[in-house]
Amino acid sequence: MENINKPRFGKKLLIHLVLIFGILITIVPFLWMIITSLKTLGESTQVPPIIFPKKLMWSNYAEVLKTLPFKNFYINTLVSTIAKTLGQLLFCSMAAYAFARIEFPLKNFIFVIILSVLMVPGQIFLLPQYMVIQKLGLLNSISALILPGLFSAFGTFLLRQFFMTLPKELEEAAILDGCNHFQIFWKIMLPLAKAGLISLAVFTALWSWNDLMWPLIVNTSTDKMTLSAGLASLQGQHGTNFPVVMAGSVMAVWPMLVMFILFQKQFIEGIAFTGGK
Repeated sequence: MENINKPRFGKKLLIHLVLIFGILITIVPFLWMIITSLKTLGESTQVPPIIFPKKLMWSNYAEVLKTLPFKNFYINTLVSTIAKTLGQLLFCSMAAYAFARIEFPLKNFIFVIILSVLMVPGQIFLLPQYMVIQKLGLLNSISALILPGLFSAFGTFLLRQFFMTLPKELEEAAILDGCNHFQIFWKIMLPLAKAGLISLAVFTALWSWNDLMWPLIVNTSTDKMTLSAGLASLQGQHGTNFPVVMAGSVMAVWPMLVMFILFQKQFIEGIAFTGGK
């Protein structure tokens, strides 16, 4: 028995060591960002580097708040993230249900066109989206941040695959009870798609919170910037003042960190669900 258990113990030990090494690689840059945000400029550039500052410089955070309107950044980012997430949950689920359960002309052809969006870099759509927003007169507005993100091909594909796994007997029973397609979707299919909706919500929220390119292009007004765009401008003003830049980064990251701590179970289930599909 001892000879049998030794290889298993060695294998488990190796797996745990690899996992611990991966955790360190992930968490050390984040901890270094927090520590650097509390250093002086001299301590942050000292060679060899020092780990802990002699005195905690909370004034770096005050400098960030003095330089940029972080309150507006938070509000703009929060409104944009919530609107995009709710929009994708609604529109992508409706489109996914239609492609999975309803027969209509050219259904497969239209679905292939939607999937083709996933096959090209997102930067290709920046210019046409900008021209549409410009024609609508929505530049430098919150609506300009929200509108292009209300629907996604990825969300439609993800939820379609989920709806296709649900048994057809549910629909047949609902039709016998006199339900139409919208009632079947809203009262039966949507509640059963909770795992897929959570998965899509998690990915949409993370993508929207960290989106940088589109907010930089469509909004030049400081009052309408998001956190990512605001950090870019902060780096432009304090490019060599690493503690101030790191303080701004910490202020931008902590909401997503809190969200992960509160909803880590749903987050992991969402990723597992996506990988399974």
